[in-house]
Amino acid sequence: MNQILVETSARHVHVTQQDLETLFGAGYELHVKKMLSQPGQFASEERVDVVGPKNTLKKVSILGPVRKATQIELSLTDARSIGVTAPIRESGDIEGSGACTLVGPAGSVTVEQGVIAAKRHIHMTPADAAEFGVKDKDIVSVKVNTEGRGLTFDDVVVRVSDNFSLAMHIDTDESNAACAAPGTMGDLIK
Repeated sequence: MNQILVETSARHVHVTQQDLETLFGAGYELHVKKMLSQPGQFASEERVDVVGPKNTLKKVSILGPVRKATQIELSLTDARSIGVTAPIRESGDIEGSGACTLVGPAGSVTVEQGVIAAKRHIHMTPADAAEFGVKDKDIVSVKVNTEGRGLTFDDVVVRVSDNFSLAMHIDTDESNAACAAPGTMGDLIK
């Protein structure tokens, strides 16, 4: 086995409880719209506007549950379109990253750092990693054989945790470049 499901991770926002309450009101809690492939993660019913100096991305989904730090994950095209900096980073690595404003129905939050373009990555359990012969933080390549647009993604970071489910995540720019559709599979290359 060396095949991995390739999923497109569209623009989204992670928020702290404090920022959620500023955006939606005191005591507010996220409402599950759809569970995601990673255990315990979900797309919520709640959406916010992401405002940059040039433009606004309307109705961007908030993913739950709430986190320790607010983070905005955009494609590089999204970031350029609203005039914000989005360094390519692993989730959670927001030090010195881009700034924006989030606007919800009850208020707004100015995020001084937290805008990133997520580094392409593979979620694996320890058992998956053993089967693939890789370990946490390894950098691999994944070849996607789509009709007319097959390509190999390099610089893919392996992330290993008991809390993960096997899947590769790429952003919408990368997905469009490869013509990836739901169910697209990729071959891991070490």
